[in-house]
Amino acid sequence: MTPVRWGILGAAKFAREHMGPAIHAAKGAELSALATSSADKAAGFQGFAPQLRVHDSYEALLADPDIDAVYIPLPNHLHVAWSLKALQAGKHVLCEKPMTLHATEFDQLIAARDATGRLAAEAYMIVHHPQFIRARELVQGGAIGDLVHVDATFTYFNDDAANIRNKPEAGGGGLRDIGVYTFGAARFVTGQEPAAIPYAKLRLHNEVDVFAQVAADFPGFTYAATVSMRMFPRQSITFHGEKGVLTLTCPFNANVFDVATLTLENEAHTVTTERWPAVNQYALQVENFGKSVRTGADYPCPLEFSLGTQEMMDMVFAAAGQPA
Repeated sequence: MTPVRWGILGAAKFAREHMGPAIHAAKGAELSALATSSADKAAGFQGFAPQLRVHDSYEALLADPDIDAVYIPLPNHLHVAWSLKALQAGKHVLCEKPMTLHATEFDQLIAARDATGRLAAEAYMIVHHPQFIRARELVQGGAIGDLVHVDATFTYFNDDAANIRNKPEAGGGGLRDIGVYTFGAARFVTGQEPAAIPYAKLRLHNEVDVFAQVAADFPGFTYAATVSMRMFPRQSITFHGEKGVLTLTCPFNANVFDVATLTLENEAHTVTTERWPAVNQYALQVENFGKSVRTGADYPCPLEFSLGTQEMMDMVFAAAGQPA
């Protein structure tokens, strides 16, 4: 199997700690190059990938004929522009979420993907994890009866003014950083799209949302979410049906925040627990991306899915009376 040769645009901390090692470890992938002008930052990647070539600019990496695909971990406001440049350079693109700041921006990404024949996708790793595939199978298969309500929570604490998540000019804010998980997870498991956002309350600091409460109406169930980057770390998602309850207690940062665990309680009051202590969802994402590149197989998280999450994000901002 010929490996997909990867380059990374920028030496982001997340890329160094998670995605870089995942690309290096994934089957059918080869971490070949990094674009950074910092020798110190490059050294952090060469520690686990000593063969790594280092380019001093993003343009130089995109011009490298020995790179098949690029991973883009740049600040949010740069995602669309560099994804388009990479596609135009003939590279496949895996870009960090949120891939856009507005749903309408997906039109040009989809058009560029189709015109170039290259795979372009948002790095939305949770849909590659077996706990979500299992949750979708159980919920849509009737294991909890008719679904009535979904409740999602994702919080952490970050008040560092220098961090890009706290910078409005970089597309910061809690919803864009982690709200995409609470929204997209419900959409992925249920296969439904929100019909309305009757309630959305945001608390802003320095023009970015640091706390959000959201209520949504889906065709078959109601939904509530709490998202914050000014609260003690917590994450969970619960699917509550007429005949059972399914809960993922570590849905988003599996095996980093805690062990990925699914519990199912049914009307007989028996509880089934499934755990995945050794799964790396980032490596699975890279492997699925490579499979699609090599074989043309459907990718689990196409741009059209990510567009749906961004449409829900835009609806939430509108309901809260805030510009998206």
